[in-house]
Amino acid sequence: MTGMATLSEWIEGARPRTLPAAVSPVVIGTGSAYGLGHADAALALLALLVALFLQVGVNYANDYSDGIRGTDERRVGPVRLVGQRLAQPGQVKAAAFACFGLAAVAGLALMALSAFFWLFPIGIAAVLAAWYYTGGKHPYGYAGLGEVFVFVFFGLVAVVCTTATQVHRADLGTWMGAVGIGSLITAVLVANNLRDIPGDSVSGKHTLAVRLGDRGTRMLYVGLVAVAGLAAVLAAVGGHPYALLGLVGLLAAVPPTRTVLSGAIGRELIPVLAGTGITCLAYGFLLAIGLALG
Repeated sequence: MTGMATLSEWIEGARPRTLPAAVSPVVIGTGSAYGLGHADAALALLALLVALFLQVGVNYANDYSDGIRGTDERRVGPVRLVGQRLAQPGQVKAAAFACFGLAAVAGLALMALSAFFWLFPIGIAAVLAAWYYTGGKHPYGYAGLGEVFVFVFFGLVAVVCTTATQVHRADLGTWMGAVGIGSLITAVLVANNLRDIPGDSVSGKHTLAVRLGDRGTRMLYVGLVAVAGLAAVLAAVGGHPYALLGLVGLLAAVPPTRTVLSGAIGRELIPVLAGTGITCLAYGFLLAIGLALG
């Protein structure tokens, strides 16, 4: 029987630990814009609102879609509003679309004030990607493509569009920042899906982690962290020497990486999600400072 979710359950259902994935790319994009000659606080705030509303929206959308399919019933981790019958599916779906709507309003304002009209089709693509990750008849997240879309939209699109709306261009530092933070945000999803391999295998959700298997997924996580470090080095070589500050931020990845390599499973992997999120913030802010100084 479905109950009435409390405010705290709705907040937990929004998965606040994933919000660094929304904040960090905007911070890097704004730092890059400053380094390229001009940062605009108002445009940065609008970009942040777009990112935050999209992140919460996709979290509710995943909760709804996975819940009605029954793929959330064997999982560990955060609250599942639909899967645990804490809220009506329709309510969670409405919350998801409300967030998408708020993201669209902020995005339209960002487009109008920046005159960066390419943002319109990009924004539509981002909302569609958010919904069809686990929604629709053929969700791409169930086909092992979730990591690709996360890297593209939360990494490349989020950083480059944040910079482009403020200075109408992007340089190598911008792109390397996008690759670096995109890799770390993807690592968050990889850790999440590593934890869920047993349940996803049973429910028929063929994530990339299920396809790669336990060992392959752990190596992918380590590889993504390494790519973030390489991106900071390439940004430094390409004219932003202070981008090496990003490597200092990667020190936060040491504990979660050790946990992943230790063979931890199930609930033992939950701290990895928080630790990787902290790494996103540390890397994002320090790399942003580096790009701004450059």
